[in-house]
Amino acid sequence: MSDHASDFVLQAINFDTLEGWKDDDPSGLFEVMRSCRRITDVKPYRTGSLGLSSEDLLPLLAAAEDFTPSSPASARAFFETHCRPFLISRKDGNSGFVTAFYEPDIDVSERPDEIFRFPFYRRPDDLIDLDDANRPIELDKAYAFGRLHDGRVAAYPDRRAIDQGFLEGRGLEIAWAKSKVDVFFVHVQGAARLRYKDGRIGRITYAAKAGHVFSAIGKLLIDRGEIDRAEISMQAIRAWLARNPERVDEVLWHNRSYIFFREAPVADPQAGPIAAAKVPLLAGRSLAVDRMIHTFGFPFFIHAKSLTHLDPGRPFSRLMLALDTGSAIVGPARGDIFTGSGDTAGESAGTVRNDADFAILIPNAAAGRFD
Repeated sequence: MSDHASDFVLQAINFDTLEGWKDDDPSGLFEVMRSCRRITDVKPYRTGSLGLSSEDLLPLLAAAEDFTPSSPASARAFFETHCRPFLISRKDGNSGFVTAFYEPDIDVSERPDEIFRFPFYRRPDDLIDLDDANRPIELDKAYAFGRLHDGRVAAYPDRRAIDQGFLEGRGLEIAWAKSKVDVFFVHVQGAARLRYKDGRIGRITYAAKAGHVFSAIGKLLIDRGEIDRAEISMQAIRAWLARNPERVDEVLWHNRSYIFFREAPVADPQAGPIAAAKVPLLAGRSLAVDRMIHTFGFPFFIHAKSLTHLDPGRPFSRLMLALDTGSAIVGPARGDIFTGSGDTAGESAGTVRNDADFAILIPNAAAGRFD
């Protein structure tokens, strides 16, 4: 484990101690793992600071290649045979935390008019990836992107500057939406299905960001006393913005982070969006994690006792695969649950803000390094 992972420890546990494990049915994960195998054969996933690599994951993916579960119990037995569970314990004593995300459906136009005025932008050609070799000393290490202009690298213009026209006239627009707030929340989700006027369905997914740190507008509204902390949700934030149209820009510009998109194929409209791990997300089984710590493709068992509306009548307890990441997903036991596409999925996702226990399943050959 690297120094970057020094704020938490992995505690070896037994499957019998995973609350909710015996009631879970992870059968749907095998097709996704086969997709991960095909991706990693071409290009391994980036190794997070925990030190687990795609090579460590390979024995599990290889075993899944020809395995078809005959029952929920057989699916669980597969993971019990090939992995060992480790509880992720934060040294500060705080529990893990989950939120949720979804793929919105947005009405758009391929050309702007008096109604469809708010664009989704492709990645600009002056936006460059930053690392320790080319990042200017005045930019914090959190900046993974910057602007190369006239031979100099600097911070890219932020949400306010872009909303006020910085990118106009460069032909970067993918489509135009009717609402600035809708565009903002697509930025938060990182993907969307686009419904054009002629009935055509498109899809956009994350390509890059301007580089500025994500700042939650929900926290801003709580700190200002506009929304009670106990009532905060995506729905509550949207309702506040609808009641206060004259303050929308001020609040949205608080989050300087700005997301750029790429168009994605829609081979199967029922499949989830292809996110950071380059495989389609599976609703209810895909987790966004901090990719600086964790490596895509690894299984996580999430138990959130207070989260009961995703599995009505019982706590959320599911095995999931780490397949995505996000600006707000920071920390070893922090996850974002993908709930699916469309309005119903959005209603489910918008109210998820729950403490949770995180256990990572490590393939047997690599697990010995963490005893």
